Amino acid sequence: MTASSAARRLFTEAFGRDPEGLWSAPGRVNLIGEHTDYNEGFVLPFAIPHRTYAAVAFNGTGDVRVESTFAGGQVVARLDDLDNLFPTPEGQSPTVPEWSAYVLGVAWALRMLHPDAAVRGIDIAIASDVPVGAGLSSSAAIEGAVASALNDLWGLGLDAVTLAQVGRRAENEAVGAPTGIMDQMSSMLGRPDAATFIDCRSLETRSIPTGFHDAGLEVLVIDTQVAHAHATGGYRERRASCELGARLLGIRSLRDAGVTDLPRAADLLDDVTFRRVRHIVTENQRVLDTVAALTERGPRAIGELLVASHASMRDDFEISVPELDTAVETAMANGAVGARMTGGGFGGAAIALVAHTDLPRVSDAVEQAFADAGYAAPHLFTAAPSEGPRRDA
Repeated sequence: MTASSAARRLFTEAFGRDPEGLWSAPGRVNLIGEHTDYNEGFVLPFAIPHRTYAAVAFNGTGDVRVESTFAGGQVVARLDDLDNLFPTPEGQSPTVPEWSAYVLGVAWALRMLHPDAAVRGIDIAIASDVPVGAGLSSSAAIEGAVASALNDLWGLGLDAVTLAQVGRRAENEAVGAPTGIMDQMSSMLGRPDAATFIDCRSLETRSIPTGFHDAGLEVLVIDTQVAHAHATGGYRERRASCELGARLLGIRSLRDAGVTDLPRAADLLDDVTFRRVRHIVTENQRVLDTVAALTERGPRAIGELLVASHASMRDDFEISVPELDTAVETAMANGAVGARMTGGGFGGAAIALVAHTDLPRVSDAVEQAFADAGYAAPHLFTAAPSEGPRRDA
C-alpha cells in the first residue's frame, strides 16, 4: 500500500469518514553543506521522491486530533491549550508523544504567527515513505505536509518560505531539536532536476540544475539503518561548540569567518572548538565551490568536494560512524564519482554519486562490505531531485 493510500485509510478508520483533502511534502537529501545552516551559512539540498502524506478534515470541535501509521494511539489537544503544551523547555522532551509534537507544533506555530486567525478543529492522519532516522528529513516532511494543509484549510495565505519558518519553529521549540532551517526550506522549495542553494542568513534561494540525468548519473542513498535523533546531545553539543567559536572570534556567527581566518582561529581556540569551526568554514566554501562546479563544469566535477566534505565531518566535526565511513569508502573504491554522509550525523545515510551503469556494482559492493563487517543490511535506493509540497486530493 502506498503512503498516500495508507493516510487515507487510517483517516477513515480513525475518524469514521473521508478526509476533505490530502497534502504531501518530500524528504530531502543534502548534496553538500552539513551543520552550516544554524551557523547562517550555505547549503545545497534537494527534495526527494519519498513523501509524507497528511489526510485532513475539519472535525466541528476545538480539538486537533492526530493519528499516524508509525505510532499507535490517537493524540488529542485543544487548540486553545496549545500554548500550555509549547514551547518545550530547552533540554526537555515534549509533554506529548514526540511524533505528535511535529504535528501539534506546526498548529501551535501557525497560531503564534496569526493569533487572530479564525481556526477550527481538525483531524489529521499521517503516513510516510520517508525513512525515519536516516538523515533524510522525515521530520520536515511531516511539518511541510501539515503546514501546507493547515495553510489551505485555515485560509492563512502564507508563502513557502514562511511555512518553512513555521516548520523550523515547530521543530526547535515544540519538539526541542536545535536544527537550522535547511530541511524545511529544502522540502518546501523542491523542484525536479534541481538542488536549492540556500543562504541561511538572508533566506535567499536559487535553484541550481544538477544535470545528473543528462550526465548519466544517479544519487544512490545508502541508509545505514543506524538511527539518529536531532534532539539528542551530540547535535546540541556541536551547535554549542560553533556558538562558542564564533563568540571567541568576535563574530556574529561562523558565516562571518573565511578560510583565511583559520590561522587566527587556531591560535585562539582549543583543539576541539577549532576543528568544529574549521569544518563549518571549509564546508561553507565547499558549498559555494559545488554550486560553481555544477554551473560551469557539470556534476562530474563535484566528486572531490563530496569526499572532502565527508572527511571533514568524520575528522573535524566527528559526526560520522563506522557504517557511514564504510559506505563512503566502499562506494569510492568501486567507481563512485563522489560520496559523503548526509544529514545531521551520528547515524543515518550516506549518498554516492554513481554512473547509472555502475550502480549494480557499487550497490552490491556496499551490501557485501556491510555483511563482511557484521553490520545490519543497509537500505539502498536512488533519489532524484523532486518537487515540493502539493495538494494531492
